[in-house]
Amino acid sequence: MTTVVNGVNVQALLDAREALKGAPEAAQFTWRASSTWQNGVHSRTTIQNFFGLGQEQTHKTEAVFDADHPEVFAAEDNGITPIEYLLVGLASCLTAGVASVAQNRGIQLRSVEATVEGAHDIRGILGVDSDVRNGFNDIKVTFTIDADASQQDIEALVAQSQKRSAVFDALTNPTDVTVEVA
Repeated sequence: MTTVVNGVNVQALLDAREALKGAPEAAQFTWRASSTWQNGVHSRTTIQNFFGLGQEQTHKTEAVFDADHPEVFAAEDNGITPIEYLLVGLASCLTAGVASVAQNRGIQLRSVEATVEGAHDIRGILGVDSDVRNGFNDIKVTFTIDADASQQDIEALVAQSQKRSAVFDALTNPTDVTVEVA
């Protein structure tokens, strides 16, 4: 049997899944991001700590994300737009899922590329038309995958990735969001 090497430690994931069956409280995670206004519509968001497995956790390094708007919106373009970060999250989550599922199913990947496009009518966010929603009208994800597998098996990888994706779920199902002022 050929050893598949996609860089995913599936055994660790399976062990974690088994361990959490008996300890559902440890499966409760709280992810955090802290955003600070810089200037204009430019903000800087940092991510360092989160809660999981019953205690505070820390990433190996702090991640920093700049968000702004492009010059065509009379901004300085110091980063991608906040709505583009949704595309980053979706592409990253689905791509990671494909790699994980492929590893678990013994499928060797050579390359995986996800192209994500979000159709957005900006009249809503600009207040031009109150009947136009502020967010995306639709999002399209297109995968190009080169793997030692049939087209049917590759499509099944993508379907399972979509089924298990936290970001896909958050975008396609209502999520309660509370906004408060301290």
